[in-house]
Amino acid sequence: MERSEAHGFSAAMSGAFLLSCLLFAAINRRQRGPYMDEAFHVPQAQAYCRGRFLQWDPMITTLPGLYLVSVGAVKPAAWLFGWTGSVVCSAGMLRFINLLFSAGNFYLLYLLLFKIHQRNKAVSAFQRILSTLTLAMFPTLYFFTFLYYTDPGSVFFTLFAYLMCLYGNHKTSALLGFCGFMFRQTNIVWAVFCAGNVVAEKLNEAWKTELQKKKDEKISSRKGPFSDFIRILQFLIKYLMSPKNLFRLIALTWPYIILVAAFFVFVFVNGGIVVGDRSSHEACLHFPQLFYFLSFTVFFSFPHLLTPTKIRKFLLSLRKHPVRYSLIAVISLFLIWKFTYVHKYLLADNRHYTFYVWRKVFQRHELVKYVLVPVYIFAGWSFADTLKSKSIFWILMYFVCLLAVTVPQKLLEFRYFILPFLIYRLNIPFPSLYKQLLEL
Repeated sequence: MERSEAHGFSAAMSGAFLLSCLLFAAINRRQRGPYMDEAFHVPQAQAYCRGRFLQWDPMITTLPGLYLVSVGAVKPAAWLFGWTGSVVCSAGMLRFINLLFSAGNFYLLYLLLFKIHQRNKAVSAFQRILSTLTLAMFPTLYFFTFLYYTDPGSVFFTLFAYLMCLYGNHKTSALLGFCGFMFRQTNIVWAVFCAGNVVAEKLNEAWKTELQKKKDEKISSRKGPFSDFIRILQFLIKYLMSPKNLFRLIALTWPYIILVAAFFVFVFVNGGIVVGDRSSHEACLHFPQLFYFLSFTVFFSFPHLLTPTKIRKFLLSLRKHPVRYSLIAVISLFLIWKFTYVHKYLLADNRHYTFYVWRKVFQRHELVKYVLVPVYIFAGWSFADTLKSKSIFWILMYFVCLLAVTVPQKLLEFRYFILPFLIYRLNIPFPSLYKQLLEL
C-alpha cells in the first residue's frame, strides 16, 4: 500500500468509525433496554458474565460464540478500567462489541478487495477505498452494528477466514471458519466455499492445460452451452476419478475437511443444525429464496446490474434463445407454485422490513409471485453476467454454496443474504467511479 493510499484509507476508516460512534451514542440514549431479539441475546450474555455458563435460553437458535467473545472482551476491560455494577455487560456495553466488529469488517473488506483485484492495475486507490466504504455501510449489515446481534461477528470471522484462504493459510482459515460457525451454524457453508476456492483454482489450472492440449492436437469440438457443459462434466469426472488428483486436493483442503466432519458430528449429536427453538426454524426446500436473493442483490447493486446496457444485452439474449428462456420461466413458475413457504414471523412480526415487503407486494394478489418471474430471470441473468470474469469452476462452487445457504431457509429474512451478497460484490469487476458513487 502506497503512503497516499494508506493515509486515504486511514481517513476513511476513522471517519466511518467516528460516524458509527455518534450514531451508536444516539441510538443507545433512545433505546437503553434490549430491542427485538436482544431480549434473548442480552440476558444470555449477562448470564455468561456472571459465570453461569450452563444457563441457556431455549429460544436462542445459534451457538454461544457471540457471548463467549463478549465475556472475553468485557471482563478484562472491566478489570482494567475498574468498571463495576450494572455498567459491566449492560446492553450498551455488549452492543459496543459489534461496533468493534464493524471496524474490523471495514479493514477486512479493504484487504479482500486489494487481494482479489491485485492484478487489475487500472483500479485506483480511491476506488478501492470507496468500494470498502460502500460495503462496510451496506444497510442490512450496518443496521446491526448498533444492536447486540450475531451478524457483525459472523461476517467478521467469515471474511477473515476467506482472506486467510486467499493467502493460502488454510489452517488459520479453518480455525476462523470454526469461529464463524460458533456465531451462526450456516457459516459452515462458507468454510466449504473457502475449500472450494482451492479446488476451483486447481481445476481451472488443469482445465486450461486440457484446452491447450486439445488446441495443439487441433481437435475440433462443437460449440454451445450444452456441449460446453458436457465437456466440463467429462473433464470433472476424469479429474476426480484420478487418485493422484484426489489425494492432492485432500492434502490442500484437509483443515476444512476436519471442520466439516466436526460439523456433521455436531448435527448428529444435536439432532439438527438449530440449537434452540426448532419449531420456528425448520429446514425445507424453499427454492424461491434464490429469487428473493437475486432481487435483493439487484436492488442494492442496481448501478452494476440494472443498466441500459445490461437490459439491452438481456433482450438480445432473450430474442436469440427464446426456447431456453421459456424453459427457465416454466421451471421458475413450477418452483414458485410448489415450493413457496410463508413463515409465521413473516405474517406477524412488523418490526422487520420483510413483513412490509410481503404485505405490500406479495399479498396484494395471489398472482403477484408469478408475475415477478421475468424480473427474477433478468436478475439471475444480470447476476451471472457480472461474474463472467471468474472461472467456471469458481462460479459453480459459489452457486452451490449460495443454494445451500438460502434454499433451506423457510423464513424470508434479509440478514441471511448478507454474506452471499458481500462475497458476490467483492468478486465482481470494479465498476466505474460514477457507479460506485451512485451505489454508495
